[in-house]
Amino acid sequence: MAFYELRQYKVQPGKMNAWLKIMEEEIIPFQVSKGMVICGSFRGERDESAYIWLRRFESEEEREALYKAVYETDYWKTKIGPRVPDCLDREAMVVTRIIPTAKSTMR
Repeated sequence: MAFYELRQYKVQPGKMNAWLKIMEEEIIPFQVSKGMVICGSFRGERDESAYIWLRRFESEEEREALYKAVYETDYWKTKIGPRVPDCLDREAMVVTRIIPTAKSTMR
């Protein structure tokens, strides 16, 4: 059964616009080009530090392969990864694996 990753990040003060630019212009297109399914990208309505996104995987095997295809590339390691700590509080990151319920439209 397919599952999702609900990824909740805390953006550093004053860095939301920079983070959104990196996500929307670089990270999401790069991950999609490698086969990731990005279901949504959100910012907090009132909480200026909240950024949430959702990814879908068909199986654990697919998730492992896609993680490797993204995070083990030289492009990620040299161009994207080093810039992430400038925008995010990595220690506050919360990743929750979720599965849709029987009546969910996201099944």
